[in-house]
Amino acid sequence: MPWTRDEMAARAARELPPGGVVNLGIGIPTLITNHLDPDRGVRVHSENGLLGMGPFPYDDEVDPQVINAGKQTVTIEAGGSTFDSALSFAMIRGQHVDVAVLGAMQVSHRGDLANWMVPGRKVAGIGGAMDLATGARRVIAVMAHCDRNGNSKLVPSCSLPLTAVGCVDLVVTDCAVLVIDRGASEPAFRLLEVAPEVSVDEVRTRTAGRLVD
Repeated sequence: MPWTRDEMAARAARELPPGGVVNLGIGIPTLITNHLDPDRGVRVHSENGLLGMGPFPYDDEVDPQVINAGKQTVTIEAGGSTFDSALSFAMIRGQHVDVAVLGAMQVSHRGDLANWMVPGRKVAGIGGAMDLATGARRVIAVMAHCDRNGNSKLVPSCSLPLTAVGCVDLVVTDCAVLVIDRGASEPAFRLLEVAPEVSVDEVRTRTAGRLVD
């Protein structure tokens, strides 16, 4: 059966480098903090000005002044620090963030990312996604494999407005883990792993972009 949102977050957490600085986008990526092994020393960065973000708080730990970029209350690990947005984005643009884990509405087999505009809804703006997609050393997209209508979100070319071109390195969906293979004659999704009880044929059927295994 496909992975749940929490299982997707746990699988993505396994991709984070020990001692790395990691930014977690809104949505499923925020669940990753609950799956980090403290011994690995991963430091979570939030673009609103926080380094050393911890798991979501219990009710008696909530501090309304400590929030992530999605305006959810969070905790700060021992040794964590806060700073202004200018310094936070200087860290991103200076490539001091090792990995950005972002939600996505579409990813192309070239690694193009569309993750900021929801069709039919009011759009406030792109936020920090463009900076993260281009400034982080590695980008992981965590997303549902198909939309609510059953249409693949892993596509030959994004039809939604792009966040960045060719930025995604790895995709974790509810069905599979795929790497963007840029070494082949043509870019493609390369299948690394499937979820329990999900077959390779099912992944092929649900993937509109070029897929190799």
